Amino acid sequence: MKTLTVFTPAYNRAYSIHLCYESLCRQTCKDFVWLVVDDGSTDETAELIKKWQSRDNGFEIKYVYKENGGMHTAHNTAYENIDTELNVCIDSDDYMTDDAVEKIITLWKEKGNPQYAGIIALDKTEDGKIIGSILETDREDTTLTGFYQRGGKGDKKLVYRTDVMKKYPPYPVFEGEKYVSLAYKYSLADEEYTLLILNEALCVVEYMADGSSTNMFKQYLRNPKGFAFIRKVDMQRAKSFKEVFRCAVHYVSSSVISKNRSFIKESPKKVATVLAIPFGIALTFYIKKKSGGYMNVNGFNEKRKN
Repeated sequence: MKTLTVFTPAYNRAYSIHLCYESLCRQTCKDFVWLVVDDGSTDETAELIKKWQSRDNGFEIKYVYKENGGMHTAHNTAYENIDTELNVCIDSDDYMTDDAVEKIITLWKEKGNPQYAGIIALDKTEDGKIIGSILETDREDTTLTGFYQRGGKGDKKLVYRTDVMKKYPPYPVFEGEKYVSLAYKYSLADEEYTLLILNEALCVVEYMADGSSTNMFKQYLRNPKGFAFIRKVDMQRAKSFKEVFRCAVHYVSSSVISKNRSFIKESPKKVATVLAIPFGIALTFYIKKKSGGYMNVNGFNEKRKN
């Protein structure tokens, strides 16, 4: 059995997923399986993968098709189909550095043990610029939450033990919505484990115009129940009232957008939620403005400019 699964959620990215495939063909270590989770693509993704599967790549390619449900549901499907010790997600518009697998396997064989959930490493752009800040050099391990609380910035590449990810509940699915923050499971792992630090770039990333990172305001409007869910989780784990209140403001906003009249009753921090109501309404107007519309929150009724 291989040590690592590289899994790639894909939705209509036939035009870019070849970059990921080609980077896997260049890997200096082939101790991995590539799992493509097709999230309901209607383009030529399936045909491309089938063609690549027929080649002698030096690694196995697995392909799973599912109905379109969003990135978090693709992660759920991936975890159901992974049986290697480690796993890492490489998006369909990104690709791995040529020695990424070798670096992961080498570090894990040298230092991996049950106290670690996996490895945290760096992402970089095509011109070699590190995304955000480098990882701390005065420690061997960290939690993802701790890294950001200490001032860390930017997306990081996360390699997880498969048994750790499988022990936690799957990402919830809300009817009509297609987004729940992947941080949900990562924060659960942070409560029990740390991550080995690897201050090396494993992935080359490009923030595509059709990617979720550049459409976040629209995501707020389209997936309010998913955002409200993660805000409730964050409120429960917050270490200060300031942090609780910030989460409550976002929770109120998402509740307004989803027209959930029971949001106070459902909140784990009711006092903070009540205090956050005017700020949450203001945030809702801001989100609507940034996404090209506006909202009349009287009676939780939504209106949009044409």
